[in-house]
Amino acid sequence: MYEIELKFCVPEFTQANLDKQVRTKTATQQRLAAYYFDTADRALAKAGMALRVRFENGNWVQTLKTAGDGVAKRGEFNQIRDLAPDADATTIRPDLTVFDDPNAKAALERAMALADLDGALKLQYLTDVTRTQRCIKKNTSQIELAYDVGTVAKGTSNADDTEAQRVLHELEFELLSGDASDLIEVAKVWCKRHKLYLSTVTKAERGGLLLAGKRYPAATKADLSQLNFASDISQFAFLQHVVNNCLAQILPNASAIADGSPDGNHVHQLRVGIRRLRTALKTFKNFTDAIDPNWILVLKHTFSLLGEYRDREILQIKTQPMLAAQGAPHVEWTFDGIDVLPIDAVRANDFQIVLLELIKFTHLPAPADSPAALSAVRKKLKKLFKKIAIASEHYATLDTDQQHDVRKDLKTLRYVSEFAAPLFANQSKDKGKAKDTAKGKKNAKLAAFLQYLEPAQDLLGEYNDNVVGQEHYAARAATDPNALFAVGWFSGRQAESAARCAVGLQDIKNAPVFW
Repeated sequence: MYEIELKFCVPEFTQANLDKQVRTKTATQQRLAAYYFDTADRALAKAGMALRVRFENGNWVQTLKTAGDGVAKRGEFNQIRDLAPDADATTIRPDLTVFDDPNAKAALERAMALADLDGALKLQYLTDVTRTQRCIKKNTSQIELAYDVGTVAKGTSNADDTEAQRVLHELEFELLSGDASDLIEVAKVWCKRHKLYLSTVTKAERGGLLLAGKRYPAATKADLSQLNFASDISQFAFLQHVVNNCLAQILPNASAIADGSPDGNHVHQLRVGIRRLRTALKTFKNFTDAIDPNWILVLKHTFSLLGEYRDREILQIKTQPMLAAQGAPHVEWTFDGIDVLPIDAVRANDFQIVLLELIKFTHLPAPADSPAALSAVRKKLKKLFKKIAIASEHYATLDTDQQHDVRKDLKTLRYVSEFAAPLFANQSKDKGKAKDTAKGKKNAKLAAFLQYLEPAQDLLGEYNDNVVGQEHYAARAATDPNALFAVGWFSGRQAESAARCAVGLQDIKNAPVFW
């Protein structure tokens, strides 16, 4: 059983108004006390699962949630427990034998043998929320709207623990029946009206962060192991898989930034995710007419806003220390003067709406007449590879804008190769049927190909950082003479760096292509 659900954080300035909108005549309200269990070393959490026992609608319900697609879909298994209504943390224990679904048992077994797991489970944290909920009908779909206000607290704490609990304000939309597109459309209306922003942090994850003394999860990198499909997949379905994989990187990083994370790694990984997504939408735009050109415009604008912050951070943590080691005088770089900070760029309504529309795209039914993707993808890879090979012959003679275009082409080749790899890894020579590669299995042919791309990509990335650095120091030199050292230092090394990049690019021509 899977649930399709969207979760939003509710900004403080709109909480009172949202509460009024939710609390209509048809709304119901109940208090939900939930107890979450795991092993001491968080075996379930590490496997992407959460196990809770919660009092709801007059019953104690034991629920196992398993990892989903990283976007809006998770596995959920529920079983009513025969417990007294007034049971509490001293008497509540999970009973793994009550799960009658073999998929639930199999998921638990992947974390630990059931006999061992049963004895190792301990109360980790609990949530205590007041839920106001009502159903919304959209076309033929039934959607549950639930506004949760309350706390997540440690299972055990002392009076001196100032971080024993944290406040929750979450609005959830769950598809009870019908079409996922209707769920997205309803969520868009509320998102626009109340300036909501998507959150990927579950209550279980908030509990885990609380126990770890952290406010935000670590930055999320691209997970290529989730890209697994047959070689005969249609163009439409292929692009859906790719978009979903990009969103699985974008959403958690955007969620952390919108929630207030100051970690530059979240900004960096969000930009990488957006760049991957823009690459997919532009490269495969002829695979479907369902792509809205506005998506690319909004993503480009958000990427640019985040880039201003990222450039300034690189100057702080990388460029200036590197120059200082060369004897350069100090130049202070702060985030003053940046018009739009990452939190505002990510919370912006147009960006949030585009994310919702992209999620909707991943749930659309694939047209029956969509042709196979493999041949078209192979042609695009050949064209990109040839373009890089040609550019490698005269890279050092190009101006900086043209060199930057080559760097972007190289990134495009890298991302498209990663997207496409399962198409070719899953080809079968016997009867043309697709093989199913094990989830997470590394594609050896892709790895061999990337060994030729990565050194050149690193060289061009460093060269680009230096070009950007030179531009910033040159602008600063008008008011700070300390910046002149850097301008001269970068200028003196530009030709040599460009030549090294050219050599690195020429090596790519020898790469063992996998398509």
